[in-house]
Formats: sequence, C-alpha cells, structure tokens
Amino acid sequence: DVQLVESGGGLVQPGGSLRLSCAASGFPFSSYDMAWVRQTPGQGFEWVAGINPWGGNTYYADFVKGRFTISRDNANNALSLQMNSLKTEDTGVYYCATVYFDWRYIYVRKPEERNFGYWGQGTQVTVSA
Repeated sequence: DVQLVESGGGLVQPGGSLRLSCAASGFPFSSYDMAWVRQTPGQGFEWVAGINPWGGNTYYADFVKGRFTISRDNANNALSLQMNSLKTEDTGVYYCATVYFDWRYIYVRKPEERNFGYWGQGTQVTVSA
C-alpha cells in the first residue's frame, strides 16, 4: 500500500525556520517526481516546490524562492522541505505528493489538486508572533 507520512510541523515565530520530512513507502519512490503542496486559510490550495526523480532539478513557487529548499534521499525513500524566513502567510497544512505532470507546466498555469496523485495526511505549520 502507498504511504506518505509527513512530520516536522509546529509553531514558529515570523522569521524562524522549520524542516519538514516525508517518509514514503509502497511504491518506487526513486521513479517519481515529488512535490510539497499546502492548504492555507487565505489562498487555499497552493503548490510550493517540486523535485525530479533523481534530485538534480528543483522547482519553486515564486512566493518561496530563496526561502525554501526541497531535497530527497532516494536511498531512504525520504523527501524534505527546509523552510527559512517564515512568514505568517506560510501558515497552513503541508503535504508531500506524487507528481504526474511535466515541470514546464508550472510556467503555463498554476498546478491544481488534480495534477497530484498520492497525498499524505499533512503536517500543520503555524507562523505566529
């Protein structure tokens, strides 16, 4: 069975940092493009970052460029998101997910929920003073 388990969320002050982790199992992780997405109170669904199967290419939404870093460890079926300089608008539930589209798509339109396959249960990130 496919499983994606997110962890690492919590409460942090503006300007602080958090590192999210995702443990994957039940599918050939190293063959999949992966992403971090989030559900926020103000903007709803948002794609955050992506990475290709071998980890050589990474992609970021404009609102996190220079602040967030996505990475993967295929030997351990793990995906990570390092979040620095956090803002209150980053508050939301963060999910790791499999990707079924060409990354050139992000320059044409915003990815939607239907563009992602498997999702985890999510981890809550709250940025507040």
